[in-house]
Amino acid sequence: MRLLTARDRVVLGLMIGVPALFVLAIVWLPTLGTILLSFTSWNGIGGLDRIEVVGLRNYENIITNYPPFDIAVRNNLLWLGVFFLVATPLGMFMAVLLDRELRGSWFYRSALYLPVVLSLALAGFIWQLQYSRDQGLINAVLGLEGAERIDWYGDPSINIWAVLVAASWRHVGYIMLLYLAGLKAVDPALREAAQVDGASEARTFFSVVFPTMAPINIVVLVITVIESLRAFDLVWVVNRGRNGLEVLGALVLANLTGEASLVGFGSAIATLLIVISVVFIVVYLGTILREERK
Repeated sequence: MRLLTARDRVVLGLMIGVPALFVLAIVWLPTLGTILLSFTSWNGIGGLDRIEVVGLRNYENIITNYPPFDIAVRNNLLWLGVFFLVATPLGMFMAVLLDRELRGSWFYRSALYLPVVLSLALAGFIWQLQYSRDQGLINAVLGLEGAERIDWYGDPSINIWAVLVAASWRHVGYIMLLYLAGLKAVDPALREAAQVDGASEARTFFSVVFPTMAPINIVVLVITVIESLRAFDLVWVVNRGRNGLEVLGALVLANLTGEASLVGFGSAIATLLIVISVVFIVVYLGTILREERK
């Protein structure tokens, strides 16, 4: 620091201070405000003097007297399970196939990644065309007529699975791109050595290539968890997260912007979501730090 001129110190202070202020204003202050509001009862109307401190009452009501919360937790866990067991392995499998530089691989790569760059409104419109009870493509392909037609979005026993298919459609392309970048970075000499030792393609991938992509695997794991916790957009487009499509993100917005405008109650749900997210973040950072120490 002694070697820096006054001008250098000002520039260095601006480079560190300005981003820090943005993070403080956009991330930490709203987060702290949400946590504080979770201990209050407020409908968002009037001044701050109308805020009533209620302690842990909001949390007690969420756990004991709010049935949508249990459904939302179950749906978020289901979301995580489908992404982790189906969509992510499928994206990795597609990346392995496309890494072989098959004829027309650029087309398949673009087709798989296309859902990721589509706007939410367009993605929702595309799947509405597939799932529509009266004019949808799926019912037409299945040959269902009249009362036999399935209301994919309206039936609460199956609509979460219909939305998960649409969500996985986007997730597969994202994971495929990440793993494809990771496969390109793997040293070809490792594969050649495994083949010389007589290892099969599957054995080479799982014993040599996959462990080499450990940083990519951690990133994919974190993204999968985050995408599952922040599940919101598709269910909100379909029916505002009701009738079987409850997720934690939709419950937060429904309580904050609903007719009752339960700001304190919605903030309590958001705080629980923050706590769950922090657990995964701590696990992620702990893993990264252990990898760096090796």
